[in-house]
Amino acid sequence: MFEGAFVAIVTPFKNGKVDEESLRSLIEYQISDGANGIVPCGTTGESATLSHEEHDLVIRVAVEASKGKVPVLAGTGSNSTQEAIKLTQHAQDAGADGSLQITPYYNKPSQEGLYQHFSSIAADTDLPVILYNVPGRTSVNMNPATVARLAKIKNIVGIKEASGSLQAISEIIDFCGKDFIVLSGDDALLWPILAIGGKGVISVSANILPGKVAEMCKAAADGDIARARSLHYEMREVNDVLFIDTNPVPVKAALHLMGKIENEVRTPLVTLSSSHLESVKEVLNKHGLY
Repeated sequence: MFEGAFVAIVTPFKNGKVDEESLRSLIEYQISDGANGIVPCGTTGESATLSHEEHDLVIRVAVEASKGKVPVLAGTGSNSTQEAIKLTQHAQDAGADGSLQITPYYNKPSQEGLYQHFSSIAADTDLPVILYNVPGRTSVNMNPATVARLAKIKNIVGIKEASGSLQAISEIIDFCGKDFIVLSGDDALLWPILAIGGKGVISVSANILPGKVAEMCKAAADGDIARARSLHYEMREVNDVLFIDTNPVPVKAALHLMGKIENEVRTPLVTLSSSHLESVKEVLNKHGLY
């Protein structure tokens, strides 16, 4: 269920509020172009600045727009175990197909603390759980041995890995076995991660190129190394420019230029500088998107 190209979808805003209409049409565009799943309320969805009511709304809209087409993996993590449990239960009630759980940020738990956090969440939901390791944002890194320990829990079924360490990702794949789903959390490293046994990606770039990202994942699954490698280089500039500033600022600018959403982010994020905006325009133009 959670293999292939999952879109780490932005949360469109209009006049400071969640733009439900744009969110629905954006999801429809991504599904029609080949995305394998939708991930609302992750980092790219600006979950840190959504109210609980908005968080629930975005997940509900994503579920309604995706129902019967592709699975929805809802971001419901928190640096508070009890808050993460509450958000996960709301997502389950809304009809999400799974839960994406980030490592707690700022409070920097130990490896045992990480185990207790995720095992408590898993015990209080019937949803499949995908762990999310992104030390560059959270200041805590989950070790492969901890992932292997958590993988023994029935409904912890995979991990989104954004540590940037192919060695650690290789160890996770080796320790956890073929049924445990390892998803890339870095668009730039998608092909290398697929090459060592990853099953897909939760992708920022798929917001604007869902079909290409899905095609790379399928090529790798089919053993078409030449095509997967070719797509890696074809999308390299897109992957680079979408991280020219803090995510999701560049991808929201790109989607605005493509006519899909308003160019609004929530403070403390701000929109792109004029020089960075020109860089985004140049890459989009090269790929026929602007």
